[in-house]
Amino acid sequence: MNTAPWPVRVGRFSALVERRTAVSSFALAAAALAVAVAALCRGDAWDPPGEVLAGLAGHGDAAMIVREWRLPRVAAALVFGAALGIAGSLFQNITRNALGSPDVIGLDAGAYTGVLLAITVFGGTAGGLAAGSLAGGLAAAAAVYALSLRSGLSGLRLVVIGIAVNAMLTAVNSWIVLRAELDVAIVATGWSAGSLNGLDWDEVRVPFIVVAVLAVLVAALSHTMGQAALGDDVAATSGVALGRYRLLIVLAGVGCTATVTSATGPIVFVALAAPQIGRRIAGAAGAPALPAALTGALLLIAADLAAQTLLAPVQLPVGVVTTALGGGYLIWLLIMEVRRP
Repeated sequence: MNTAPWPVRVGRFSALVERRTAVSSFALAAAALAVAVAALCRGDAWDPPGEVLAGLAGHGDAAMIVREWRLPRVAAALVFGAALGIAGSLFQNITRNALGSPDVIGLDAGAYTGVLLAITVFGGTAGGLAAGSLAGGLAAAAAVYALSLRSGLSGLRLVVIGIAVNAMLTAVNSWIVLRAELDVAIVATGWSAGSLNGLDWDEVRVPFIVVAVLAVLVAALSHTMGQAALGDDVAATSGVALGRYRLLIVLAGVGCTATVTSATGPIVFVALAAPQIGRRIAGAAGAPALPAALTGALLLIAADLAAQTLLAPVQLPVGVVTTALGGGYLIWLLIMEVRRP
């Protein structure tokens, strides 16, 4: 395939996009939309696609069911999957390590700690969950950064420190649940599975806005990310303020992870797998954010459809499916990392 870049211009902004990256991104988006349509057809039984599309347009008896019950869940799977893919891409780029994703280095666990504290101390309001999730994720990121200062933000050392922080936070989370009252503990334990069940427009409207703002920030930083990928010395000589760049990347990555966690609970392994799968499909260097976002959306909507179908009429939390699939992927990735010189 011809890999010459295509010029893309939107208003005053322009960029060069590799042709394979553009074509693969269109293919990933089409696949995600196709699975989304299938997910809209999935209720207590499979509805005909024509009837579902008519309901989506506001016609027929299925309009209310499709637009008010199923569409928020499908939209959440696409948007939150993209957010997790972006978060994984940001941290894998900044650490220059395929294992440097939020769910491996403890940021998901930290966000969940914040959610648990919000539930047990502040009563679990929507604003409290969002604030607690963000604060917990930022605290975990600060702890990992402080403990890995000697080696900087790259290398296997940071990943190992992150795994240790993740284990400690998991223990803290278990202690909080055990100390909580029974009804609170039941809610917190159910939250820990990561689920899209029962989401409505009121619950996802604000998270969607936050993810959109963070996606715009990441797009604005895309050129700087390309310069930083060449190495700290080259980036510094080309005018990149590495300290401010890293701060913005961490804030954007934690923001994406915390937003998803506050709405659904921790959904693991999507942030780990999506950037690497997207990179291989696009044939790009590093872990580009756009293929990672589209792959994340495809992975989460497919996992949620599987969660609704595998044990129907029982609906599994989507986090159960992503954990089962991600465990095998993590084993493979660890083997590849160990073998790499």
